[in-house]
Amino acid sequence: MKSYPQNIIIEEQGLRDGLQSETLFLPTDKKLELIRAVADAGLKRIQVTSFVHPKLVPQMADAEDICKGLDKRSDVLYSALVLNTKGLERAANAGLKHVAASISASDTHSRKNANASLPEARKRIAEMIQTGQALGLTIRGGLQCVFGCRFEGRIDPDVVFDMIKEQLDLGVEEVALADSTGMANPSAIQDISGRVIELAEGRPVCLHLHDTEGKGLANALAAIQIGVTHFDTAFGGTGGCPFIKGASGNISTEDLAFMVGQMGIETGIDIEKIAAISRSLEAFFSKSFSGKIHRVIDRKDIQVCAN
Repeated sequence: MKSYPQNIIIEEQGLRDGLQSETLFLPTDKKLELIRAVADAGLKRIQVTSFVHPKLVPQMADAEDICKGLDKRSDVLYSALVLNTKGLERAANAGLKHVAASISASDTHSRKNANASLPEARKRIAEMIQTGQALGLTIRGGLQCVFGCRFEGRIDPDVVFDMIKEQLDLGVEEVALADSTGMANPSAIQDISGRVIELAEGRPVCLHLHDTEGKGLANALAAIQIGVTHFDTAFGGTGGCPFIKGASGNISTEDLAFMVGQMGIETGIDIEKIAAISRSLEAFFSKSFSGKIHRVIDRKDIQVCAN
């Protein structure tokens, strides 16, 4: 019988990745209520915003107000995405202690998403890591488009490994591999993640998966099978990069927690509470999200956890 970990760690990214492409602005006070609700549902890691130019991503225009309005909870790690040193400094000035610094493994995507060539992006993240360390921040490094790019196709795994090693050598606490386009498959997940686990030498390796091609949960399971225990998700399966045509949402928080729960893997998440959050946001935005479990979790024949 296959041996699985006793638990996995799920970071909620619905507040950032889940909302960033929504044109209807969710008021700041509602976002803060949402963050409290997510924490009350058992999520111990929450990415609350990104420090990017508000003209490019208007939904993130209230990043400072969000960070300054956070409840002080010792049991929750709040973070924000930063794409350059200016964003990192804004996050530090807003009171955050942890940031996720990320660049793309695709030159074309990097130019569209961050206005930087690949060499420029590599230099930029080194500066971010060093600046963050000087400011006393803990830093998660990361790469986008690890498993493929809609503009360039396949990404050379050796480029991925070199870029990840650069970040690890600079002292990031953990690294994240993002399937930004949803092009990954279970075999690629295991091959690339397995090598990065070796490079990380005990530091956490997180997977940030999208479900564009319907393989999100299969990819998560493949990762769990080789020892990955950290995952980014978004309530309801919301999200998607606004600079990638056809990009779909993240794997759903409820869907992943539900699946692994039936396998006997603990997450500490109250699935019913997260499902209720997803349904309330569907009502606010007048749309249906791509996740599945939030639509059926109140049915009596749905078993939330393993016996």
